[in-house]
Amino acid sequence: MAGDLILVVDDEGGIVQLARAYLERDGFAVESACDGEEALRKANALKPALIVLDLMLPKVDGWEVCRRIRARSQVPIIMLTARSDDVDKIVGLALGADDYLTKPFNPHELVARVRAVLRRVQRPADSGEPIRIGDLAIDPRSREVTVRGERVEMRTKEFDVLLVLAQHKGLVVTREQLLSQAWGYDFYGETRTVDVHVAHVRDKIRSSSVVIETVWGIGYKLVEVSNPT
Repeated sequence: MAGDLILVVDDEGGIVQLARAYLERDGFAVESACDGEEALRKANALKPALIVLDLMLPKVDGWEVCRRIRARSQVPIIMLTARSDDVDKIVGLALGADDYLTKPFNPHELVARVRAVLRRVQRPADSGEPIRIGDLAIDPRSREVTVRGERVEMRTKEFDVLLVLAQHKGLVVTREQLLSQAWGYDFYGETRTVDVHVAHVRDKIRSSSVVIETVWGIGYKLVEVSNPT
C-alpha cells in the first residue's frame, strides 16, 4: 500500500494541495488533474491504485468521468461532492464509485478512507468455505456469487456487503457494522452508501430464494424464503 499512486481530480487548487500533503505524509504517491479530460487521460496512462474524483469538474463532469472509467476499469474511486444532497451520492454510487466524501472534509478522514478502500481491494482471497443459503452460493475465495449455478456479477463492495450479511444469516446487521466490516472503517455519520449498495445487491439476487429484509431504523437481515417471487 505504501507508495501506491493516488490520482486526485479537482479544479480547486487548495483541495488538491491539502489532499496531496496528507496523502504524501502517509506514504502515498500523488498525481493530480484539474478537469475531466485530464483525469481520463491520466487515469488511462498512469493506472493509479485509486482515484479521488470531484463531481463538479470543467470539460467533463465527475459523473461522466466515473462512467467512462468504469466501462474499462475497476480502479477504486472515492467521489467528492460539495453538496450534502443524497442525489449526488446516489448517482455516483450507482455509476460505480466505491465511496464518497462531502466537502469540506477532514483530510485525516480522506486518508483513512483511501487506506480502507485499498485494504479491501488489495487483500488476499478469503480462505473461508463457500456459503450456501437456499439456491444462493457465495464463494469468498473466488469472490463469486451464483444463483442455481448461474453466476451473478457483483461489484467488489456489493460482494462484500452480501458476504457480511450471509455470514450473519438471520441476524440483524446494523449499517454501522456493514460500514466497519465491508468498507473497513469506523462509522463517520454517513450510512446512505450502505443503503444504495444493499439496494443493488437486492436487485441482483431477486431471483434467488434469499431476501434482504430491512429492519427499520437499525439495518438489514438476510433470510431464506420458501417461495421466492
